[in-house]
Amino acid sequence: MPETFDLGGVRFQYPKNWEKELEQEGESWTVSLQGTGTAFLVVSFVPEIEDPSELVDAAVEGLRVEYPELETDDAVDTMAGQPAIGADVRFEHFDLTNTCWIRAVPAISGAVLVLAQCTDEELADEGEVLKKIMLTMTVEE
Repeated sequence: MPETFDLGGVRFQYPKNWEKELEQEGESWTVSLQGTGTAFLVVSFVPEIEDPSELVDAAVEGLRVEYPELETDDAVDTMAGQPAIGADVRFEHFDLTNTCWIRAVPAISGAVLVLAQCTDEELADEGEVLKKIMLTMTVEE
């Protein structure tokens, strides 16, 4: 049976063997999930954000500072039953190619940002786990 995360109108399921860490500051919070390999998922609630694309842009620019040669494609997806704006990002780190999916959706009094990442060596298995976690997500608007 999977574990369930449920906070502030954001809910999703994740594997029991993944480690979870929650940080809260005021109304903002971030939960990080670490898989058994390099795969990880970060979900953040940011209050008072009207345009979720602001969060996507900030996440991409943050990665670009660390990995100046990253490749990025704009993405529109469905997450939590609503259109999700985002970016698909690829970059090299320690001679490994990494794939990162960044998505954001509106939420009650703010927006939710999701960042899911793994090495391309783990894309077939851990990448699918990340996608399944994202598919279980619900967000109250």
